[in-house]
Amino acid sequence: MPRVVLTAHLSAQAGGSTFEVAGSTVRELLEGLFAIRPMLRGYLLDEHGVLRHHVAAFVNGDVVRDKGQLGILVPPDGELFLLQALSGG
Repeated sequence: MPRVVLTAHLSAQAGGSTFEVAGSTVRELLEGLFAIRPMLRGYLLDEHGVLRHHVAAFVNGDVVRDKGQLGILVPPDGELFLLQALSGG
């Protein structure tokens, strides 16, 4: 089963850093993650259902360049890594 891995900031919100989630695409994995951690939806997706500007996603280390294209395949033993950029001063 694919893994969704979160950075430290997101894992603090989610109560964990690694989740095994059923699915074969980035969107399916995200929806599976939101089913068990619904509070993450607003952190990761905008009102149109695409990755927010400050969120980066990687499938097995390869960047998901098109934040609206979430149909990218994730292999059964693959990993979706999510990073939320933080800013401030």
